Amino acid sequence: MIITDYFQLTERQAEQFAQLDVLYPEWNEKINLISRKDIANLEEHHLLHSLAIAKLLTFAPGTTLLDVGTGGGFPGIPLAILFPECKFLLIDSIGKKVRVAEDIARRIGLTNVECLQERVEDEKRQFDFVISRAVMPLPDLVKLVRKNVHHKHRNAIPNGLIVLKGGNLEGEIHPFRNIAEVTEISRFFPTDWFREKRIIYLPL
Repeated sequence: MIITDYFQLTERQAEQFAQLDVLYPEWNEKINLISRKDIANLEEHHLLHSLAIAKLLTFAPGTTLLDVGTGGGFPGIPLAILFPECKFLLIDSIGKKVRVAEDIARRIGLTNVECLQERVEDEKRQFDFVISRAVMPLPDLVKLVRKNVHHKHRNAIPNGLIVLKGGNLEGEIHPFRNIAEVTEISRFFPTDWFREKRIIYLPL
């Protein structure tokens, strides 16, 4: 398992990650969640990619996170395995994707995850962090989620938005250039696939 090269896992966590290697391909046969090429690289392209956020910040126990546009549960499910004392709400507007995330969370025994079919516009609760993986352009996402970030901090960095993005991000980041922190994921995981993949953190 590649994950164990970068993270110290408990036996339970290692077991849960191993189950994902079985459950995602099983679901992918029924619903085309992940491309065929990508499902063969599930661990690196989806699990490890999601966990890059944990290299940026070790979330304090009790931290609440909203995963916007989670699809089949990324980055929320891998992070929920790694941080069992944090609470995650995974939302997506597409019902069948939410059902996959819900089924997988249930089958691996995650009790710190709630999955909902809804648009982020309709979610009124507040969280420590909003997390997302390339769901929409950054300025659009910031407008929608600003209301969901509360102001009482419990982590080493202020509450805000943490997103996983690739490609040329200059245009997207420009409006936030004075506050955005951009981290190259290849610093943590030095493989070709992570070249040009980044974590963007915006305190909100």
